[in-house]
Amino acid sequence: MKIGIPKEIKSQEGRVALLPLQVKELIADGNSVFVQSGAGLPSGISDDGYQQAGASILASGADVFATAEFIIKVKEILPPEFDLLRPEHILLTNIHSANDRVQLDQLIKVGLIAFAAEDTHQYGSPNCPLAGEVGAFEGIRLSLAPHGGSGRHFMSHFGAPAANAIVLGLGQVGRGALRTLLSLGITVTGLDINAAARQQTALDWHNSNFTDADISDLAAYLPDADMIFNCVMWPKHRDDHLISRSDLALLKPTAVIVDISCDEGGAIETSRPTSWQDPVYVEEGIRHFCVDNIPGAVPMTSSAGYAAALLPHIKSIARNGALEAARQNSWLAKGLTCVNGTLTYEEAARVQNRDFTPVDTFLAT
Repeated sequence: MKIGIPKEIKSQEGRVALLPLQVKELIADGNSVFVQSGAGLPSGISDDGYQQAGASILASGADVFATAEFIIKVKEILPPEFDLLRPEHILLTNIHSANDRVQLDQLIKVGLIAFAAEDTHQYGSPNCPLAGEVGAFEGIRLSLAPHGGSGRHFMSHFGAPAANAIVLGLGQVGRGALRTLLSLGITVTGLDINAAARQQTALDWHNSNFTDADISDLAAYLPDADMIFNCVMWPKHRDDHLISRSDLALLKPTAVIVDISCDEGGAIETSRPTSWQDPVYVEEGIRHFCVDNIPGAVPMTSSAGYAAALLPHIKSIARNGALEAARQNSWLAKGLTCVNGTLTYEEAARVQNRDFTPVDTFLAT
């Protein structure tokens, strides 16, 4: 199969979908790999590195889309790429289509096969811990007085208390945030609806400044928080929130919300995606950091994890074809978004109130 790796065009997105290690394996399986010139540079990979692995280097993204059958990316298809899509393409990338009707409309209109990579990870995305770790670092930076923060140090000194943080959700993202926050001495309250997750996290961090609590107790912890980190992927069809606009009145004016999961109108009602170029905005007097591609800030690490996680799916699709590969692997099937103009992604259908054919039904025909 002809596999294409275009350069990411999202603002300050440094990741690349595959590294030379994976390229070499795919070529050994009999595939051809085409990489856009410069695609790997932010991740520390030169064109020569890809060529040594056996890839062909093409001058532009348009060349990659025109040559390849199977397009593998990191981020969603953006409007400048819309006209590059063809019906015969298979697309594997992070689509997040439920909140992006314009992109989804284009994928359906073109009639290609699209897989949402974010739903294909059996053990969670390898970039989730990185998002939590880097997101926590940004929250610490924004808690410093020159950036509008409380001015509390991240460690306790001279009798003055350490900065105080809330982490919502104790999955991979939340635990990534904890690693950064607690290693620096910050006082953290971790909240989750899952009692087992709270208990395990408390055991893991029993010698630190960590306290666990049920998510229902959140309001009691808001007034003293210097940083609030949302690490909960909120169901997109819900119209309630963990922190509503009115709850912002409970916060100190120096507090900052870092929405790592960053669903517009999701767990945090006032969240909306931002970019690394303009990461912070103010709502109700409270700063919000809502960059939606946080792992892109550490591309040398995040690209390695992403590529390794996707490689088994890529090899199966190349060997068996897209639909047969999905039939053979239920996790790959979870990401099947659209095929030949038919929507198969239930969450997008529910959020956007549109017709769809369930994946299992479609694959059974």
